[in-house]
Amino acid sequence: MKSKLRTYDIIKKKRDGYPLSREEIRYFISGVVSGDIADYQTSAFLMAVYLRGMNYEETTELTLAIRDSGEKADFSGVKGVRADKHSTGGVGDKTSLVVVPAVASLGLKCAKVSGRGLGHTGGTVDKLESVRGFDTGLGKKEFVDAVNDVGCAIIGQTAKIAPADKILYALRDVTATIDSLPLIASSIMGKKLAVGDDVIVLDVKTGSGAFMKTEEESVRLAEIMVEVGKRAGKKTSALVTDMDMPLGRAIGNAVEVKEAIETMKGKGDGRFLSLCAALSAEMLYSAGYGELKDCEKAFYKSINEGKALETFRKMIERQGGDGGVIDDYGKFPAAKFVREVKAQKTGYIYRIDAEKYGTAACVAGAGRTRAEDAIDFAAGIEIVKTVGEKVGMGETVAKIFSNDANALFEAERIVSSAIEYSESAPDEKPVVIKRIV
Repeated sequence: MKSKLRTYDIIKKKRDGYPLSREEIRYFISGVVSGDIADYQTSAFLMAVYLRGMNYEETTELTLAIRDSGEKADFSGVKGVRADKHSTGGVGDKTSLVVVPAVASLGLKCAKVSGRGLGHTGGTVDKLESVRGFDTGLGKKEFVDAVNDVGCAIIGQTAKIAPADKILYALRDVTATIDSLPLIASSIMGKKLAVGDDVIVLDVKTGSGAFMKTEEESVRLAEIMVEVGKRAGKKTSALVTDMDMPLGRAIGNAVEVKEAIETMKGKGDGRFLSLCAALSAEMLYSAGYGELKDCEKAFYKSINEGKALETFRKMIERQGGDGGVIDDYGKFPAAKFVREVKAQKTGYIYRIDAEKYGTAACVAGAGRTRAEDAIDFAAGIEIVKTVGEKVGMGETVAKIFSNDANALFEAERIVSSAIEYSESAPDEKPVVIKRIV
């Protein structure tokens, strides 16, 4: 029987501030995917949501409709509890490269589906593909077998998962409706729920290098996503974390994988390691591996005993990559050109604008502005001096790597403009701001 619902009525209802029913939301998303609903009507719907918002029930139903708009990944063949973490995106955010093998080395299964980078934020899939031979396109059986054997595997998202999200996001991007909390939450959680993990831990970034610039917005987004996850029957929690400065000392692809390896060798940046510990502990705790403090101790033990690193090596090799990169960084792609950025003052580095550093890495070739753009795996930035450290006039504060000599000058200009100096050291900011359960 033909539905009595009309697209016009649904748009008008939301425009006037009334909550939509499950049936109305499902009808609309189905029409978006089938093409029965025109782009101009979808755009009107998105603007109505942006202006009027959605309550928890509506946001959950929109999320589930997005989840159900395509194929759902069936990883039920994985033996044991499956956990995943998702970051809302940041600069130098390579936590998955450490967290995934670390929790896997402790017995938790991590069947991770990740994305590519766009704009100033990087993507886990791009980073891993800087390892020669690493295959992020494993078939379902290969993927499940790899997770069962190694404890973890990481692949890229396919176009068949949550296709409604791709359509909606493209329209949000051109209709000034990107920064709507219900639309952001349903986009992220629709894709996460399509993968079907038992435990979901969200790393919601806040600050200059994050999508959400203020702590208030970030906390609210985290609360919505956690609530949606719970209503969908998943163990869900979130950490709101600082992205007002780059995370760690490397921004790019190959350079970030090298930093992750150094971290698992016990030589990494302390702030980055502490965030990896917090996220790993949250995943293990949510999966029933003990109290939070004990789970954090287990993470550090895995790092100190080399178990996380060995699991990372096994994952690389199982997915066709050259595990020798762990011992020989010369196996990574190398840039033809390096430019050192010098301090413009004597004093302390008071602040680094994370977004500008991310933009500079993109200019050097490490990122893409359009989904179809190619990236330079060797391009990136090494942060020599970071927030809180003392520098002298003319001292090297960063190194920029690129295969495009002309790009280096613009990247250097952006990096220099991103640094603020002071006569005294700034107060240290915690990397984890708030935990939401």
